[in-house]
Amino acid sequence: MRVLLSTYGSRGDVQPMAALAVRLRELGVEVRVCAPSDEEFAKLLARVGVELVPAADPVRTLVTGTKTPTPEGLPRRAAALAAAQYEVVAAAAEGCDAVVATGLVPAVAGAREVAADLGIPFVYVACFPTMLPSPHHAPHPLPGRPLPADVTDNRALWDFNAQSFNTLYGPGIDALRESVGRPPVDDVISHVFTDRPWLAADPVLGPWQEPADLGVVQTGAWILPDERPLPAELVEFLEAGAPPVYVGFGSMPMRESTDVARVAVEAVRAQGRRVLVGRGWADLALIDDRDDCFVVGDVSHQALFPRVAAVVHHGGAGTATTAALAGAPQVVVPQLVDQPYWAGRVAELGIGAAHDGPTPTFESLSAALKVALTPETSTRAAAVAAAMRTDGAATAAKLLLELIGRETRPTADRSHSL
Repeated sequence: MRVLLSTYGSRGDVQPMAALAVRLRELGVEVRVCAPSDEEFAKLLARVGVELVPAADPVRTLVTGTKTPTPEGLPRRAAALAAAQYEVVAAAAEGCDAVVATGLVPAVAGAREVAADLGIPFVYVACFPTMLPSPHHAPHPLPGRPLPADVTDNRALWDFNAQSFNTLYGPGIDALRESVGRPPVDDVISHVFTDRPWLAADPVLGPWQEPADLGVVQTGAWILPDERPLPAELVEFLEAGAPPVYVGFGSMPMRESTDVARVAVEAVRAQGRRVLVGRGWADLALIDDRDDCFVVGDVSHQALFPRVAAVVHHGGAGTATTAALAGAPQVVVPQLVDQPYWAGRVAELGIGAAHDGPTPTFESLSAALKVALTPETSTRAAAVAAAMRTDGAATAAKLLLELIGRETRPTADRSHSL
């Protein structure tokens, strides 16, 4: 049996697919992952022995570039991404029994057309609840399409967002479908998300609320085990004093990164704590040569977070989940899309603080750290960690095999190897 996993997005989109690939391989399935050609993603997949099929351009260049796309240019970029992902996935999925996709909507649309070409099951996966339509939450506004400020009904907001999806992504998806002999779609959201999407989020940290308009299957978060040992210099720093506060913003560029680093270091020091700075895509660095600060690159957060006093981060699904599983109190400084949602959940669960807005000041970050570093928050974080699941990827792998068994009939042209 063979499966193609498709994504185009940041590490938060690629790493869950790697986790699913590992679990599928344990069940005897041959797997390829089609993902952006960034070097860090190639290393990530190589580390777990999963084949990478490079897709389109490196996503880091897109995220950290100085050129911001205009609203007028977005439909053209969406069309190009849908066509590019279709081309790569079509070549990689030959002989496969299913396609699973996540990431940017145009890339998902391209992968879905390949599944239709091959007549095999297609599964869309969201990594956070608020990506999916529901009367219980508002949608995320799309670029250049802010939600109407005078509307508070979530269903009405989703109706508005459906129009935005059609405007930004519809022309490119329809052009791709026309090229393969299919009619245009009436509603991009229902076409791309399908009527039974999967939700790869922990039910405690990111629960799906019923009733809703979709038959969502919540599998739990897809967690890739990271058994890399911490670098010796980092271990030496950790053992030289009390647990530090980790500060890192993952795949967020944080345009004024020097100021962010200074604010964060000074706010943590004001709490009498040492600081561990995660370089990330913002390329954060130390602000002086004092020995209470240390900077790290790509290390195992699963090994590191149980050893820190708190985690200050951007609110990506992966970082929020890893910190929660480690029982580490959090301060979430949300930047975009799902990150305000995770900030809200951290605050609601009492496992940390939600910073108000994307730009921390010494005063605002100090106030949030005061909440996160209380004994009560630490106790609550440990309790939530004990209630969370770690079997999401394994659950999804079994569900996928069951789906293939129900919907796929053997055909002679699936006999050749990947």
